[in-house]
Formats: sequence, C-alpha cells, structure tokens
Amino acid sequence: MVKFSNGMWWAADGVHIDWATESIKAEAKETSIRCIATTKHVNHRGDTLNTPTITFECSSPASDTLLLKASHWKAQTKSLSGPDYELYPDISESDLLQLISGRQDSLTTSKTDTALTIATSTVSATVDIRPSSFNIDFFSHGSKSPTSISSDTTQLLTKLGWRSVGYVKRGTSAAHPTKALTNPDQGDRWFTMQFQLSVGEKIYGLGERFGPFIKNGQTVDMWNEDGGTSSELTYKNVPFFLSSRGYGIFIPCPGHVTFEVQSERTTRVNIAVPYETLSAYIIHGPTPAAVIDRYTRLTGRPALPPPWTFGLWLSTSFTTDYDETTVNQFLDGMEKRDIPVGVFHFDCFWQKAFHWCEYEFDPEFFPDPKGQLRRLKDKGYRISVWLNPYIAQESKIFDEAAKRGYFLKTLDGSVWQYDYWQAGMAFVDFTNPDACRWYQSKLEKLIDLGVDCFKTDFGERIPTGNVVYHDRSNVDKMHNYYAFLYNKVTFEIIEKRLGKNQAIVFARSATAGCQRFPVHWGGDPMSTFEAMAETLRGGMSLGLCGFGYWAHDIGGFEGKPDPALYKRWFAFGALSSHSRLHGSGSYRVPWVIDESGEADIVLKKFTHLKLSLMPYLYSTAIKTHQTGLAMMRPLFIEFPEDPHVWVVDTQYMLGPNLLVAPVFNAEGDVQYYVPKGKWYGILDEKIREGPAFVTEKHDFMSIPLLLRPNSAIAMSSRVGLEGKAKKTAGYDYTRDVIILVNPQGKMDIEIQIPDSSDPGAIAAVLNVKGNESTVTVDIVKGSLNGNWSVRKVKAGGGYKEYRSTGKELICD
Repeated sequence: MVKFSNGMWWAADGVHIDWATESIKAEAKETSIRCIATTKHVNHRGDTLNTPTITFECSSPASDTLLLKASHWKAQTKSLSGPDYELYPDISESDLLQLISGRQDSLTTSKTDTALTIATSTVSATVDIRPSSFNIDFFSHGSKSPTSISSDTTQLLTKLGWRSVGYVKRGTSAAHPTKALTNPDQGDRWFTMQFQLSVGEKIYGLGERFGPFIKNGQTVDMWNEDGGTSSELTYKNVPFFLSSRGYGIFIPCPGHVTFEVQSERTTRVNIAVPYETLSAYIIHGPTPAAVIDRYTRLTGRPALPPPWTFGLWLSTSFTTDYDETTVNQFLDGMEKRDIPVGVFHFDCFWQKAFHWCEYEFDPEFFPDPKGQLRRLKDKGYRISVWLNPYIAQESKIFDEAAKRGYFLKTLDGSVWQYDYWQAGMAFVDFTNPDACRWYQSKLEKLIDLGVDCFKTDFGERIPTGNVVYHDRSNVDKMHNYYAFLYNKVTFEIIEKRLGKNQAIVFARSATAGCQRFPVHWGGDPMSTFEAMAETLRGGMSLGLCGFGYWAHDIGGFEGKPDPALYKRWFAFGALSSHSRLHGSGSYRVPWVIDESGEADIVLKKFTHLKLSLMPYLYSTAIKTHQTGLAMMRPLFIEFPEDPHVWVVDTQYMLGPNLLVAPVFNAEGDVQYYVPKGKWYGILDEKIREGPAFVTEKHDFMSIPLLLRPNSAIAMSSRVGLEGKAKKTAGYDYTRDVIILVNPQGKMDIEIQIPDSSDPGAIAAVLNVKGNESTVTVDIVKGSLNGNWSVRKVKAGGGYKEYRSTGKELICD
C-alpha cells in the first residue's frame, strides 16, 4: 500500500510531492512530442532555480496505442537497469519495422501556442502548455466505447489533470541542500501518474486477483506472493488493467508497481513506482476484446497447447503417500468407472524429502521410473511431474551448481540460502545462460524417461535483500520477473524436445508476458464454496491480462472437500479450459470423496461432456492463441454493450458461444444473467430468454450450460471412445461431427473443425446459413470423416436432428 496524500489538499506526513505544474519547453517531433514541465509556476528568472523538472515524451508505437514516458532524473542506474519486459516477442524486428512503416492511421504531431498534440485517426494525446495549466488529455476518435451513451464518436478516454504527475519524496533529505549532499539516499522516492476515472467507469484485471472482480476501491500492489486464494496477495501480478471506457493501461515495469484504484483519490487510478521514471501504454479498443488483442500483440500471445492437455488431469495430491501401486489403483479405478483420464501428475514427493529439487524419482517408492512411465504411456496416459526452481542443500546436484556459480549469491559471494520450504535451499539464477542450460539438462533427462510436461510450482518466494544476480539485474524488478525467466526456460526446453504446439507447463507464478508459456493454474484455494467463487474471479481477472488457458484445483486444495462441493466444483472444472483433480493432504479420486458413488457418475458425465465439446473447445483454443482472448472470459467480452454484464462475476463465457453458470451451493440454487435472445440449455434442452436474470435449481448432474442465440458449435458424438483414445482429448475431431445450431433471425457463420493431429491446423470449414425456419450447412473446405449431423434447436426447446454423409445438409 502506497498512499501519498492526506485528503485532497495535503500530502501525507513526511511526504513532499513535486507536481508537474507548467510546460516550459515543448517540441513536436516527426513521430513524437516532448515537453519539460516545471514543478512550480515560473514568474521570473529566479523561479528557474532550485526547481525540479519532469520530462515527458509521448509516441504512438502501434495503431490505437500511445506510449507516455515521464522522468525526473534520467541517469539513475536503479531506474534504468533491467530486467525489462520483452515487447512484441512474436514479431521479428524486420516485420515490426514493416508494420510500423506501413501504418495507415495518419500519425501527426503539432504544436500551437496552447497545445502540444500527437494524434492518429483513432487516438490522440494533447498537452496543455499554457502557463500553470499542465494537463494531458487522451481521446479516441472515430468510434465510441460500447458502454458510451453519447452519440459523439470523439471521446475522452482519460486524462492527467491538476496535480496528477509528480515526483514523490518521503522522509528524504531532498529539502535540505546540505543534507542532500551528505546523505542523498535517505528516505523513499516514487514517481506517480494519476489517471482520471469518469462517472461509472470500472476497472478490471491487474493479474489473478481473488477479491472483488471490479477493482474500483482497491489498493493493488504488483508483488508476487505465495498467499493462497483467500487474501489480497496473489501469485500472478500483471501491471495491466482494462477499463469499461474502451481502453487499457499497461505499465512496462516488472518491479513494484502500486495501483490505488479510487482508494486514495476517488476520481483517479493512482499509479506509482519507486523509480525516477514511469512509462504507460494507453491502449485503445474500443471494445474490451480489441484492447486485449493489442495488449497481447505488445506482450506476447499465448502459445497453443496440444489437444491432449484439455483432457482430465489426475494428481497424486501433495502430502499423500503413494507409489506405483497407488498410482495404478487410482487409474484402474477411474477406468473401471468410465472416467477418462488423459494426464497423470506426480506431485512433490516423486522426489526424496529434503532433496527438492533433485529432478530424479525417489528410488524407495519408484525403483523403476522408466519402466513405470513406459507402462503408463502404453496405456495412453501423458505424464506430468512437479518441480520448482529451488535446490535443497541435501540434493545431490547442489554442490555442482554452487561450485559453478549457478545460484543467486549474496553480496560477499556466498550462495543465497533459505530454510523455508527446503532446508538450506538455493535459487537457480536464470540470468546466467550456463545455469539455464544446466537446469534444462536435468529436465531433458526426465523428458527422455517419458515425462511430457512439468508443473512449474513456486517462483514467488524470491529474495530481494543481500542478493546479486549473475547479470547484475535490479533485484526488486527481478522479484516478479523471476517467474517469467523460470517458466520461459522450462517451456523452451519442452518445445525444443517435443516440438512447436506440443509444449506445456502448469505454472503458478507469473507476470506480464508469462501468458506465452501456458498453462497457469489458480494456486491453493480452501475447500469451500466461497473459495470456488473466488477462484473463478481470479481466473477471469487473469484472463483479461491475456492469459488464455487456465485451471484450478477441483474441490479446492486445502482440506478435504465434502461430496457436494466436490461434485459442484467438478462441473465447473470440467467446463474450464483445463481440468485437474489435485489436493493437499487428501486423494481426489471420487470414490474416496463420496462413498455413495454419485460422484463417480458426476465425473463420468462431465468428463464425457467436455470430450464431446472438444471440436468447439480446440477451435476456441486456436483463436485464443491468435488473439489473446482467454477461453474463459467474462460476459462483457462478448456483450460489452449490455450494461448488466459489467458487474457479473459468478458466471462466464467458455469461448464466444457457451455460457456457464457454476452452482456455488450444495442445494443447487443458482441465479444468473442471460443477455438478449433465446439461449438453449445444452443439458436440459430448455430455452431461457433474455435479457433477464434467471433463478433455477440444478441437481449434481446439471449446470447451466447455454448455447448463445444465433450461433452454432461443433461437437462429437464419439463420447464412448475406445482404447487409448478414451483417455485423450486429442481424438479425430472430423469424425461423427454434430453441428448444434440455435438459429434466431438471419445467420451466416463459419465453423472451423481443428486437425487434432496437427495442432493449429484446420481440417474442415463449414458454413452455416439460414434462419429459424431453415438452416443450410455446407462443408466449404476440407472434409468430415463418416456420418455427420445437424441438431437444429426448436423455438420452444429441444432439437430436431438431420443426418448426412455428403457436403451439404438442408434443415427445414
């Protein structure tokens, strides 16, 4: 928490702020503008003395994007030193230059007696350069936000007004010329920008946050912590927020950034960093989807996970006892109950206690790891193992890494060690290229054994005191950025060995850019309905920051879930992008949780349901990879013009066409919102007509899962899959296809059927045309394998099915 004021008028005790007050120098360059602002009004030459200045530069690095940089002192190592976020990582330097040079948005700069402006056809920033009138207005042009009630297509996005950009000194010697010479480092220094919020404007995002979904009224600190899901702390801090007014702001600083979202000044988002400079990307939409698309072009798109990762993951859990016999009993039990498992995960104790990490199976419990993994893979299972970037001093690889300088060090050159988690553990220094190669060599041996992916746990508990990195990175900035390097190095060795679109990690810690290395899961929730709801809020907040694929511990992590919670949470988990059964001290197979046997049936039903939806889900996954839009998204991504959806946080869209409303109680009572139109219940075949709030009761075999009006999705009727295919979500999506159509009015849409054998490729394209009375479905590209059918939703509910083996099907 960083607050600098005491009400509107006064600074807090011990705080002095040099506010940008008036422009004394203004320049309109070819592609940018620059101005110098003094921190007091200049009446005469004497006022130019003993007066700090703030330098501003504003450019437009991409269409619909402005970059504002402000600085106090420009030659301070702490502020200038890295690490820095990797920007435009998916675009080559030559392509980026071509993209910039080929812009068609008419970038101009201008200067008059009163204003300094940079503008494109869609956005502009104007600095008021009149005496004592410093102000920067950010406008959009040519299109308005979906939430706007005005007809004007020129709209104020936000502004930096009176006393909104300043250099903050707290407890310093800066006000005393002599003390400033003898003790210049006394106290704290911050740089702040305070962006105006308009009436009714709502703020979202800022990473995986489990508190209120709308961030207004909150203090949000960018500082990764292992704090569980029931606190203000979070594993994944991302300095990017999305506004309901049609823009987003990204602060490209991996260090401690603090956001006071109407929590200090009630009309502002106060942003501060403990450095001499502060930069902000102002990204225009106007839709939320367009903002996220542009933000992920800047920071990176999510990689595309392979199809098999979308199946059910089963874990050993954390502190439970297990060996090969236990593992086989679990998997045999799931198969006996016809609950397809695609991935088996070995959590921490696949390694020896006090030896984490050694990256070797504990021979006491796993005497033949290569043989065991081969036997599992012969049955069609994929393998995941847990790891973290810490090496206990009892690990057999500790001495080797210490001798070679692969760990973080103290200022005197010692290895930086720690006793919390593993005794005497050290931290792999991922700024050392040799350390990265050494770490990857350990993982390669596991890949050779048959491991398909790694759960990259931890990465938040990173030291900042008395620590030195190999490349001399700024230690405060590395605290959050460590997660990026850790997951990048891990992801890259999997991708190198297994191929593009075949790599996946299961990551807990993250910062901006980590969306490039999926999948991410929501950390450690309690086994309660309240934790289930906060988990959803966290996932949606993270998704708004470009993290496309996300999972959570079904049933919660801490504690043993009661049967009702377990069954409700599983329905939610199966309708998440990735689905994993995992806990702390209890096994998560259904027969252990629910002796009645009902959980067995619930898991079978919803696992098969997810597998049947894979043609639609993987098509959505491909689009997520291309655009950065999360598979699980709040309703306002799809319906931004509907004012009701901006406050909804207990339901979500799964891709563009499916609405999911988890049930957060044992009794089955649920209230949810449906936007305009007739929504079709995939499980109960009933119609819900919106806009309306719907109140229903659902048993454990049901959940509100609705098909959007005037949309269509591809499904598969091959739920009872045989052999190895039964355990994988990567079956042939072109075989036994069902096109479920909910026609309302005129429709003309395209459905893509992915090629599961070539992730990212499209095997067939279908065109769906028609209206409520007649629908025509044509295969316009590629082909389908065998019979296929269309299920046309009836106006009053239910559907009529039409079958075909050809290229066209007319349904009337």
